[in-house]
Amino acid sequence: MLCAAALHAAALPGAAENRGDRAGVVDSLGVDLREVEVVANRASAKSPVAFTNVLKSDIEKSNSGRDIPYLLGMTPSVVSASDAGGGIGYTYMRVRGSDASRINVTANGIPINDAESHRVYWVNMPDLSSSVRDIQIQRGVGTSTNGAGAFGASINMVTDAPGFDPYAELSASYGSYNTNKQTLRVGSGTIGGHWSVDARLSHIGSDGYIERAFSKLWSYFGQVAFNSGGTSVRLVAFGGKEQTYMAWDYASKEDMEKYGRRYNPCGRYTADDGSMAFYPDQTDNFAQHHFQLILSQRLTDAWHLSAALHYTDDDGYYRQYKTDRSLVEYGLEPFQTADGATIEESDLVRLKHNRNHFGGGLVTFRFCKDRLDATFGGAVNQFRGNHFGQVDWVRNYVGPIDPLQEYYRNRGDKFDANIYARANYDFGAGFSAYADLQYRHIRYTITGINDSFDWNTGAMAPLDVDQRYDFFNPKAGLSWAKGNHRAYASWSVAHKEPVRDNFTDGDPGKYPSAERLFDYEAGYSYDCPLFSLGANLYYMDYKDQLVTTGQLSDTGNALSVNVPRSYRAGIELQGSLRPSRWFDWQVNATLSRNRIKDFVEYIYEDEWKNPVAIDRGDTPIAFSPSFTLNNSFNFNIAGFDAQLVSRYVSKQYMNNAGSEETVLDAYFVSDLHAGYTFRRIPGMKSLRLGIAVYNIFNEKYFSNGYSGAGYKVGADGVKHIYRYAGYAAQAPTNLMGMVTIKF
Repeated sequence: MLCAAALHAAALPGAAENRGDRAGVVDSLGVDLREVEVVANRASAKSPVAFTNVLKSDIEKSNSGRDIPYLLGMTPSVVSASDAGGGIGYTYMRVRGSDASRINVTANGIPINDAESHRVYWVNMPDLSSSVRDIQIQRGVGTSTNGAGAFGASINMVTDAPGFDPYAELSASYGSYNTNKQTLRVGSGTIGGHWSVDARLSHIGSDGYIERAFSKLWSYFGQVAFNSGGTSVRLVAFGGKEQTYMAWDYASKEDMEKYGRRYNPCGRYTADDGSMAFYPDQTDNFAQHHFQLILSQRLTDAWHLSAALHYTDDDGYYRQYKTDRSLVEYGLEPFQTADGATIEESDLVRLKHNRNHFGGGLVTFRFCKDRLDATFGGAVNQFRGNHFGQVDWVRNYVGPIDPLQEYYRNRGDKFDANIYARANYDFGAGFSAYADLQYRHIRYTITGINDSFDWNTGAMAPLDVDQRYDFFNPKAGLSWAKGNHRAYASWSVAHKEPVRDNFTDGDPGKYPSAERLFDYEAGYSYDCPLFSLGANLYYMDYKDQLVTTGQLSDTGNALSVNVPRSYRAGIELQGSLRPSRWFDWQVNATLSRNRIKDFVEYIYEDEWKNPVAIDRGDTPIAFSPSFTLNNSFNFNIAGFDAQLVSRYVSKQYMNNAGSEETVLDAYFVSDLHAGYTFRRIPGMKSLRLGIAVYNIFNEKYFSNGYSGAGYKVGADGVKHIYRYAGYAAQAPTNLMGMVTIKF
C-alpha cells in the first residue's frame, strides 16, 4: 500500500497532456519507470513535509515568456522580483524570505545551483518552463537532495517525459515593451517500439520596462529516449544563450522623481561636452548548456535503480562602463596629459568573465515492499570555475595598453559528495514514520589573484582559500492520513557552507563559519470534493546565519557575518473552494516573524573609515515580509478558461537594522489570464488564443532594491547618520497576447 501511494503521489494528475506524453514509460509490471526516476527527491502524501506541486497544465496557461520565479509566484511564501520590471531577463525569487542562494534547485534530481554562488540564474535557461512536466516546491529543509543546502526551500523540476505519439506545437506571444516569445516543440512518438526523440527551440525578446533593459534570449531542449521492458535510458540536453542590458543598479526615488520611474542608472557617464550619457554596450552575455544521461532500471519486483551522469558547461562575461576608476586597480600606470598633468583616475570599460565546468554522477536504489518504502543514494560532483577580468578601453589613455589587458585571474575548484538513506514505514491505521539521514562532504579551493585592490599592500589581493566541510543532516517525522485528513510533524537539520563572495570579499584568516538550521514543521489538511483547507506551522532556528551588518573588509568589500542566533517562525495557510465544475477559488497566505537576535549594525564615516557599532537589539531579517497573500479565481467553461490572480506582499526592510528610511512598501498586484481553446479544427489537435493583462489596477510598486548607510561628523562633533536606497520599479498595466497550435 505504501509503495503504491508513493508512486501515485509522484504521478501528478494533470501533469501529462494529450500531445503524446501519456505519463511516460511503463514496464511489463505496469510500473512507470519515469516515476521511479523522480520519486527519490520527491515528497508524497506520506512525507512530513510542506510542499506544493505545480502541474504542466497550470504552467501552460500563464507561460507567455516570464521566468520560472514568476510562474511559481502564486505558491505559498514565494516572492518574485525582476530587474527589467516585467518578469523577463534577470529575475529572482525568495521563499520564506530566503534568497536564491538558499534554495536548492534540481532538474531530474541533478543540481542546477551554481556550485560557488549557490544561485540559479534563470536567465541562462529561458523558457525552460516549456519543457518542464511538473515542479515540486518543498518549503523548509525538505527531503535530502543533491547539491546546495536547502535553507529556505528546494525546487525539484522534472522535464518532459518521452511521448508515445508524434506531436508538434507552435506557440507565439507578443505584448507591451515589444515583449515577444516564439516556441517550437516536436516529438517523434515511439519509433520501432523503443526509441523516441523530442526537441524544443525558443526565442524570447523584450525591451524591458526599465530604460535600455532589453533581453535577447535563445534556448533549446532535446531528448533521445530508449525504453525496453524494465529499462529506460534518456539523453537530455537543455540550455540557452542570453544577452541583457544591465538593470541591477536600480534607481533612487530622487532620481525617479527627476528622470521618471523607468530611469536606469546602469552605464551612466559624463560625455566630453558635459552632458549625461549612457554606454550602449553595458550588457551581460552568457551561454549555458546542461547534458544529462539518465537510467531507470527495474531490478526486481521490489528493487529499482536510478542513475545519472551530468555535465554543465557555461561561459560568459559582462561588459561595464566604470567612471573615475583608479588606474592602478586595473594594472595600469598613471599617465600625463599634454599640459603635464598626471592622471591617476579615468573612465574605463571592463569585462568580467566566468568559464565554468560542472559534472558528476548520482545513483539511487529504491526498495518498496509491503509497509516499507526505502531509498538509498548518493552523488559525487566536481566543479571548476575560471574567473578573470580585462580592460577593454580607457578614456584618453596615454601609454602602452594591451588589447583586452587582463588585470585579475583566479580559479575555484569544488568537490561535493553526499550519501543518504531515507525510509517511510507504514504502521497501519493511517500512521507512518519517516527518517532521512544525509552525510555531505565539501572541499572548496580558490587560488589566484582577486578582483579587489588592496591599498594596504599596493597590489591586487591574492587568493589562497582551502576549506573543508563535513555535514550530517538528520530528519525525522510522523504522518497520519485517514480519509480526507492528513497531519504530520517533523524535525530536520541542514547545514550550508559559505559562498564564493564570503571568501573573495572577506579578509584572509577571518572567513565565516558554516551555517546550521534546525527546522520544526507541523501541518494539517482536509480535502474533500467541495473544499480543502490546510495549515503548516514552522519554526526555523538558525545558528551562525550569514547576514550583512554593514561591516567592510580590509579591501572595502561588504561582509556577510555570522550572527549567533536568528529565526523564522510562521504559519502557512491554504484553502480552496470548488462549488461547481466551471469555477474554483484558491487562496494561500503566510504570516511570519523573521528576526535576528541582538543585531549590531556597523556604520562608517563617509562609508569607508572610522566604523561605529550600534546595538539594534532584535531586528527584522532583510527582505522578509511578515505577510503574503495569494488569491486566484479560476473559471473553466467548455473551451474557455480565465484566472484572476492577486498577490499581496507586506512591507520589507532592505537592511537588517530595521531602518524605516529604506523599505520596500507593501504592494497588491492583480493579473488576468484568459483564453479559448478550439478543438475541432481540421488538421490540428487544438488552437488556443489567450491574453494576459498584468498589473490590471496599475499598482506603482517596487519588488527589490538595496540600501546603504554612512555618517558625517558635524561642526558640533555629532555623528549624523544618513541612509540611501535603490529600488527596482515594476511595470504598470501591460498586455500580452498568445497563440498556441498543437498538431
